[in-house]
Amino acid sequence: MDSNNDSFEALFNQEVPKKLRHFKPGQKVSATIIDISGESIFLDVGGKSEGIVDSAELRNEEGELQVAAGDVIEVYFLKSSGSELVFTAKLGGGSGAEQLEDAFHGGIPVEGLVKAEIKGGFEVTLGGNIRAFCPYSQMGLRRVEDPAATYLDTHMTFRITRFESGGRNIVVSARAILEEEQEARREELRQKLSEGDLVEGEITSLRDFGAFADIGGVDGLIPISEVGWSRVDNIADVFTVGQKVNVIIKKLDWDNNRISLSFKETLTDPWQEAVTNYPEGSTATGKVVRLAQFGAFVNLGPGVDGLVHISKLGSGRKINHPREVVEEGQEMEVIVESIDLEERRISLAPSDYVSEESEQNAEKAEFTTYVKKSQKKAKPDDSMGSFGALLKAKMEQKKK
Repeated sequence: MDSNNDSFEALFNQEVPKKLRHFKPGQKVSATIIDISGESIFLDVGGKSEGIVDSAELRNEEGELQVAAGDVIEVYFLKSSGSELVFTAKLGGGSGAEQLEDAFHGGIPVEGLVKAEIKGGFEVTLGGNIRAFCPYSQMGLRRVEDPAATYLDTHMTFRITRFESGGRNIVVSARAILEEEQEARREELRQKLSEGDLVEGEITSLRDFGAFADIGGVDGLIPISEVGWSRVDNIADVFTVGQKVNVIIKKLDWDNNRISLSFKETLTDPWQEAVTNYPEGSTATGKVVRLAQFGAFVNLGPGVDGLVHISKLGSGRKINHPREVVEEGQEMEVIVESIDLEERRISLAPSDYVSEESEQNAEKAEFTTYVKKSQKKAKPDDSMGSFGALLKAKMEQKKK
């Protein structure tokens, strides 16, 4: 009994007809190619009726068909023709004014040839002989230095943004298409990228505050502070537009379209070798790179600066600002007093600097040596009694 019910249900499901899908002009659909016959490609669009698209739209410049049965393609619904649903991958060179108007209302992409540069933008030929206008700002996502050299005589995909006077006044935008593609890539990257990832990018523009890099469809900013371990004053000294770089993703803020990148974190951190290269007590020669009220910063090597406190400048005399005794760019021989790797701080002193404590210790050592020599010359019985006299004699000597 149960087996009969199962068989009946299976037969019933086989007889359920496909529901007829309704499409709006310009609606984007994923369709499966079920057959190719001559100039027609038949599509399964998930409805009762088959879809059809002109095979010419899916051939390359040599006329070779770029798809096969079973492939899934993205198409736009154009119109109904009898029992057929007419789709297009994009309107091409044979499109007339009527089809271009359909494309305008449906938001369907159109192919055009950038024919000439005119005031404010470019003349674009659609449908073989229908003229349209594309402003400079709508030709691409980014400004280019030489628009004519970049765009003239190229075939591009546009969206019609204005269609008036029966097709005698048409305005198009390539940027609209590119932004949609960029948004699709952005959503894909949003699922893939994480903070801390190492990714490859391409420098797209340079600014005083840093460089923008395309990391696969979206731009991220490399702040000038993240360009190198050493101070960078001119971003153009490090990067050029079009340069390929590896970067670390520092922060992802998809809601505000802000991605922060770091180039310097792909480089060797010089502080990891600071203890080896600049051990405490060693002497080094560096360059004064910055003066502050509290002291002078001395660069010891790429990315490693140390501080000479103002109290250690002036050769013993009190000064109000380091500029009184040193200047930026000046070379200075210094002694490494201490290193704090965690805080990335190195305390320095001029190589000829003598601290008050060191001076007192030196005087004490000198006096001890003097006493020992004097005691050797004195008689044993007189050694303790003559200590005061020795001290007095030493003090008198220092006054001279």
